[in-house]
Amino acid sequence: FEGFIMAIASTTVTNSNGVANRYQNYFATSAATAAATTFSGIGFTPRKVTLHNLTDRISDVWYEGMASASSLHTVAAGTVTLETTNGVAVSGDTVTFTATTMVASKVYVLECEGC
Repeated sequence: FEGFIMAIASTTVTNSNGVANRYQNYFATSAATAAATTFSGIGFTPRKVTLHNLTDRISDVWYEGMASASSLHTVAAGTVTLETTNGVAVSGDTVTFTATTMVASKVYVLECEGC
């Protein structure tokens, strides 16, 4: 392959704090009616937020740049859809989920990543 040149697109990402930031929270919702839930004071602005409903095997993933209340929604059967109204909302170090996402009597893991 002498003389063969392939252009590769690349993106440089800098880490302003010098370390990667990670937040993880394992919790269960009560048997009460589902309610919108806000997690504040995470300590950094997430670039990726993942909410796993462990009970029903459902996940929502939000990436920096996605619209507010959006997420990639994956159900137990493996179907992935773009959620545009009941996904994840991020504002600074605060993450909010709608009542539709935060179903009552379920076990969840919230993971936030950033740098």
